[in-house]
Amino acid sequence: MDNEKNRLSGGGQLPLRFGDHMRRLRNARRLTQEKLAERSELSVDAIRRIERGSFSPSLETLSKLSVGLNVSLRTLFHNFERERPDHVAEICDFLSRRSGREVQLAWRVLQAMFEEH
Repeated sequence: MDNEKNRLSGGGQLPLRFGDHMRRLRNARRLTQEKLAERSELSVDAIRRIERGSFSPSLETLSKLSVGLNVSLRTLFHNFERERPDHVAEICDFLSRRSGREVQLAWRVLQAMFEEH
């Protein structure tokens, strides 16, 4: 039972793993800690502490981070548990914030890009 608990919790390394995950997401979006703090309405110190693993964010803070990173909470945690990012989930997050017309246009572009000749 303890082994299962440690495996699921990351063996006490959860804050460090989450901090690394947040840093990778931030860097993938070419955001500085300052810019992410501004977009998330959090302090730069909070971003630094989360990335160092010295601060475990509350649900409210996680919600603000997802806004700042422009991903849903679901994608934020889904990608955290995966070995590699789920780009399809991020594309869906992106499209969910677009108008119906923009989604149709994106669909047509994707179809044209991958059309077999």
